[in-house]
Amino acid sequence: MIEQLKTIIYNSNNIVFFGGAGVSTESNIPDFRSESGLYTTKNNFSYAPEVMVSHSFYLNHPEDFFEFYKAKLIYKDAKPNAAHYALAKLEEMGKLKAVITQNIDGLHQMAGSKNVLELHGSIHRNYCTKCNQFYDLDYIVNSPETIPKCSKCSSTIKPDVVLYEEGLNMDILDKSVEYIQNADVLIVGGTSLVVYPAAGLIQYFRGKKLILINKSKTPYDRTANVVINDSIGKVLGEVIK
Repeated sequence: MIEQLKTIIYNSNNIVFFGGAGVSTESNIPDFRSESGLYTTKNNFSYAPEVMVSHSFYLNHPEDFFEFYKAKLIYKDAKPNAAHYALAKLEEMGKLKAVITQNIDGLHQMAGSKNVLELHGSIHRNYCTKCNQFYDLDYIVNSPETIPKCSKCSSTIKPDVVLYEEGLNMDILDKSVEYIQNADVLIVGGTSLVVYPAAGLIQYFRGKKLILINKSKTPYDRTANVVINDSIGKVLGEVIK
């Protein structure tokens, strides 16, 4: 299967990668739904994790929200893994046109990828809810108060991440659809393809080769040209050797 994937990549200069949480788990960032994921492991908070990452919880319990956010969604010391570096290399070679990601950790950019479409936002972008002043991740992490406040107007700073009950950024979604529609090869990795609306993006693919790389099965395995149930870092690392 790896050799088949190598041949497909070698013969294409119009590849798009669509990735989920499994791309970052190899950088020791937990996913949400696996056995060791954020939703399934015990924590010391009084609310369920999926409740705490909702827009209404952010509004009604801002202190609890930021405690959870800083403890469970920010992994400041995380480093890119073999998958991130392989994708950056494919882009540098002119083969990969875009990385579309559901992750918020910024590891693709850290590895060197330039054209990254972040469907769910990024922990590295934070804005004052009143004056829209930008703040980086360090400001949030080092804030002396649990709820980070704007240095200009003292209003709350909100991370530019998409919470439950919030819609995706339509510009990013439209661009993602456009890249997928125009791609010859779509590589989908580290996602079970069960969470919508992001999972629905695969339906826009009209190209020649659909590649699925995921440790577990997905609903689209039957329609793919290549299915590899293995570590995405290992697979992509082998491909660019």
